[in-house]
Amino acid sequence: MQPTSLNSVVFNMSESALQECNHIPNNRAAFAQQSDSGETRPWDFLVQTGPIITTAIHAGHTIRDELQPWLEISDMDRLREEDPLTDYFLPVGDSLLRVNRSRFEVDLNRPRDKAISTNAEDLWGLHVWSPDLPQEQIEKSMQLHDQFYAMVRDHCDKMIARYGHIMLLDIHSYNHRREGVEAPPALPDENPDIDLGATTMNHEIYGELLERFAKQLRRFPVCGKTPSVGVNIRWEDGGNFPEWLHNIYGDQACIITLEYKKSFMDEWTGEADILALQCLREGLSHAVNEARIYFQQMARSIA
Repeated sequence: MQPTSLNSVVFNMSESALQECNHIPNNRAAFAQQSDSGETRPWDFLVQTGPIITTAIHAGHTIRDELQPWLEISDMDRLREEDPLTDYFLPVGDSLLRVNRSRFEVDLNRPRDKAISTNAEDLWGLHVWSPDLPQEQIEKSMQLHDQFYAMVRDHCDKMIARYGHIMLLDIHSYNHRREGVEAPPALPDENPDIDLGATTMNHEIYGELLERFAKQLRRFPVCGKTPSVGVNIRWEDGGNFPEWLHNIYGDQACIITLEYKKSFMDEWTGEADILALQCLREGLSHAVNEARIYFQQMARSIA
């Protein structure tokens, strides 16, 4: 279902649901998908009431023990291509989903058949896995992919049934010093501090929300500097995850992929700048609050 006008989007929120948009935590929230194997569980999902879902699907670094014999990349090189610390931003949402496993064990932003690959062409030229990685291990990663998407589908169905819509913020980060520690960083004009991926968004419905969201992000300095915020600057799409959500829910799902430049850390050493992270999260928190106000106004205008 893909409605194309404002009136065809269901924002039939009750007064109690509108109160929940003020982000009052649900004390009954619980983590899901715990592992019984003794290994780090694939993800943590803190389920709470409210239509705003935050995800950090590339934040994880661990890889299941049985895969280790076929791993060919160094730990530091692998970390540099992951999105460490993006889970720090999750508390701005209602339901929070953090993936703990490395994107190289299972990349949840790719289609199932590309979720794990031994082909360096699929991995920016990186040799991550030995070519003789057993098919049974590949299938285990694909099964995690299936479980993740089924879990997200179930939760989104429930939230849309309750609120008429969801807003999902998929949080990522990107490197901007690929040429080396001593080399100059990538050009700022092509690499904003925050790039908002909104390729699935219906701008007739959510265009004003996107503008207000970006404006709030710019309002809060990061270590004394106004962050640059772009829209669809670096990528043509947000990957499989937002495309999948849009194909299912259409305009009932407002999806923004946030790509934070790794200016909040040293991408070569992994050292974090805690003050920068705090500043960025404060800006995001205010942007999310602006989105809550926007959805309340939309609901009341068509009630």
